[in-house]
Amino acid sequence: MSDTQHFDAIVVGAGISGLTTALLLQRAGKRVLLLEAATRVGGAIRSERRDGWLIEAGPNSTLETTPLLTELIRDVGAEHGKLYANDSSKNRYILRDGQLRALPMSPPAFVRSSLFSGKAKLRLFREPFIPPSAPDAEESVADFVRRRLGNEFLDYAINPFVAGVYAGDPEQLDVRAAFPKLHALEQTYGSLIKGTIRGARERKRRGEESKQSARMFSFRDGMQTLTDAIAAGLAHVRTGVHIDRLEADAASGAAPYVLHYTIDGASGCGTADVLVLAVPADAAARLSSPLLPALSPLLEAIPYPPVAEVLTGFAPAPGMHALDGFGFLIPRVERRRILGTIFSSSIFSDRAPDGHALLTTFVGGMRQPDEALKSHDDILATALAEQQALLGTPSQPAFAHVTSWKRAIPQYVRGHLGTMRAVDEAEAARPGLFFCANYRGGISVGDCVKSAHAIADAALAQLGRA
Repeated sequence: MSDTQHFDAIVVGAGISGLTTALLLQRAGKRVLLLEAATRVGGAIRSERRDGWLIEAGPNSTLETTPLLTELIRDVGAEHGKLYANDSSKNRYILRDGQLRALPMSPPAFVRSSLFSGKAKLRLFREPFIPPSAPDAEESVADFVRRRLGNEFLDYAINPFVAGVYAGDPEQLDVRAAFPKLHALEQTYGSLIKGTIRGARERKRRGEESKQSARMFSFRDGMQTLTDAIAAGLAHVRTGVHIDRLEADAASGAAPYVLHYTIDGASGCGTADVLVLAVPADAAARLSSPLLPALSPLLEAIPYPPVAEVLTGFAPAPGMHALDGFGFLIPRVERRRILGTIFSSSIFSDRAPDGHALLTTFVGGMRQPDEALKSHDDILATALAEQQALLGTPSQPAFAHVTSWKRAIPQYVRGHLGTMRAVDEAEAARPGLFFCANYRGGISVGDCVKSAHAIADAALAQLGRA
């Protein structure tokens, strides 16, 4: 029988959410144990250099939307490696009628753009006069956009955007859950256009940036720079952990929590007054089911579609696209086999050997999940064929790497807000137990950091009462 160690808090899951929560609690003077099932920390954030190419197996970048993220980077000493996107990456393309067309980024560019028809442009002038929906109406992103902007904007702006952010389907995502700020613009100002203009002043007062205007950044050696830097400052981190069972004090039904786990065949046990489950929804369901049996099926039901990330490197070739931007996204109506491609080496320097370009192509998602479940050879062949057809790249790359995620990005579909209310109720029923992951509060790195701050504050309040 192993010795039992007591901690103020145990955090399960060492992705960006768990790492940040653990760091905040430790810096508040608490003794924290961080447990991770994988043999490394970082979760979906994974960077590797190979023969001059930078492989990002997860997020390639993030946006400077909250000062909390900026402060975290500074506090863990990662600021020196921070790298902002090149100015050319502001150019973005959408495929329409088989052609890559620039996404207009200003009102004059919108007027001149060939991406939208004259009818769609005129339709936009109706938007300020369309009344908002009822505040609690359950509406998909697709229905919201059709109502306010029309079908063409749904097809050639929102559909590819949702595929790029969530690898999702706007017909299934709940607008209040997936894009709460978009819903809030309508409810607060009665119009997206009026809300965008007036809301900018409020964000400025909060020190925040909209995702449209926030600066994009990564690190010279990739996003893993940040997660490694956070982990380096933690006192108690254990990887390769299998959680055997979770218990709570039988007398009180609450804290302290008891975790029995195994590492390399050796058993361990930790107790804590606070337990944070910073793991994907299905893992949180399994771990919490002994204590919260009614919540588990709700968490299990959150969809995570498969996504494959295909990196390909090329030397310049005659007739090849200039790669002068962030990349391109593909609307569903174009009926292609990829979701889009980002021009990784155009966005950030030192992503590829001199004289070469690095592309990252995304396959699968809610649109075509079966494409991401094929063999890596088949996935690569699909990406190369689509790149050749749309960008004029050579048929044989100088470099190729495929990463498959069978469960990639949580989908905030209809009913998601009800599940999140159930999570709130579960935390109230089980003092000291918290859920913190990208299925709650937003999927971006900045969103996860904000959520970690909220959970850490709540956990510290609980520890103050314990």
